[in-house]
Amino acid sequence: MFMGKGRLEAFSDGVIAIIITIMVLELKVPHGDDIASLKPMFPVFVSYVLSFINIGIYWNNHHHMMHAANKINANIMWANMHLLFWLSLIPFAAGWMGENHFTTMPVAVYGIVFLMSGIAYYILARALVKYHGEDSTLAKALGKDGKGILSVVIYAVGIVLALVNPWISFGLYALVAAIWFIPDKRIEKNLEQEPIG
Repeated sequence: MFMGKGRLEAFSDGVIAIIITIMVLELKVPHGDDIASLKPMFPVFVSYVLSFINIGIYWNNHHHMMHAANKINANIMWANMHLLFWLSLIPFAAGWMGENHFTTMPVAVYGIVFLMSGIAYYILARALVKYHGEDSTLAKALGKDGKGILSVVIYAVGIVLALVNPWISFGLYALVAAIWFIPDKRIEKNLEQEPIG
C-alpha cells in the first residue's frame, strides 16, 4: 500500500528534537561563579558536543534521504523506528561516558550505541532502496554507501580498543563525526539531475 512520508518525517524530527533537549538538560549548572567551577563539567560537555554533532549529522542525512524518497511502506516505518530507538539511547550513553570521565565501559557502550545507530541507518536506507527500486534516484544517490560501512567498521574497532585505551576509542568516534561533518552531496546532486523515480 502506498503511504506518504510526511508523518514519518515529522515524527522523526520531533524525536530527534527531544533527544537533543534531553541531552542539554543533563548539563547541570555549576554551583560556583568562577571559571574553576566549570572544570568538573568539562568531560560531560565534551561528550555533549560530540553527541550533538552526531545527532545533527543523523538528522541532516535522514532529512536528505527522506526528501529523495517519495513513498514509504510498513517495513520502512519499522526500520525508521529501529533507528530512532538507537538514537534515543545517545543521551544515556553520552551522560554515562561524560560523568565517568571516559572510562572503559562507558566509552565502549557509547560506541555500541553509535555502531547500532549506523547499522539501523543502513537498514533504513536499504529498505528505501528496495521499495523505490535499484534504478531510482534514491538508489543512485545512496550508491554502495562506502562512507556508512566505513563508519560502522570504525565504531566496531573503537569498541574493542576501549578495552585498551578509551581515549583512542573516543578519538575514533570523533573521526567518524569528522568524516560525516561535511554534508554528503550525493542525494542533492542526483535530485538536481533527474526527477524522483
